[in-house]
Amino acid sequence: MGTRTGRPPRLSRAQILATAHRIIETHGMEALTMRRLATELGATPMAVYHHVRDKDQLLLLLLDEAASALARPDLSGTPRERLMAASLALRDTLARVPWIIEVLTADDLFAPAAMWYPEAVIDAAMAGGLALDDAVRAYRTIWYYTAGEIMVHASAARRRNSNARTTFRDDFFAHIDAGVMPRLAAVADRWADLTEADTYESGLRALIDGLLATTDPPAPDRAA
Repeated sequence: MGTRTGRPPRLSRAQILATAHRIIETHGMEALTMRRLATELGATPMAVYHHVRDKDQLLLLLLDEAASALARPDLSGTPRERLMAASLALRDTLARVPWIIEVLTADDLFAPAAMWYPEAVIDAAMAGGLALDDAVRAYRTIWYYTAGEIMVHASAARRRNSNARTTFRDDFFAHIDAGVMPRLAAVADRWADLTEADTYESGLRALIDGLLATTDPPAPDRAA
């Protein structure tokens, strides 16, 4: 049989994004390189660069694709309710694609389609009584909490799924000295359940209450 000749299959941006997403989901963010992407596509790096300028643009396109799936919640309630709704919507979306957190924490790559989120949080924080600069700081505090929660749970899930043997944590709690660490020893058999529980919403509510606490009006004077 003769060798097949002619032009290689035509690439599309949709193919490139789908393949990049598959590489990240399967092998992690560190595995995504333009050379590997080209190999997976059966193309040359130059063919990929024809559609995507560089890795930063590729990541921006992936971010924008994920942002398009971010449902905007109803933001018509009180400032606290608006802060809760916006943050829960963001967490629920990003928890399905936790690798995006690694991109976003670089702090200079973001999806314009998702910028309604900081706008909504800052606006709600100002409606709750914070000055603009303090509202921006409140947004950053909520974002750090949200990103950290997603990253910790995603990392723990990957480790559990890839390592079936007894973990260092299991061994530590199995042999913990109650005389030295009585509090930890008291919850040793429940530590995994306690620390792996989804406490995001209750933690978020406490965080928001703390951020807005100084803006609450003083209690009425009940003195006779």
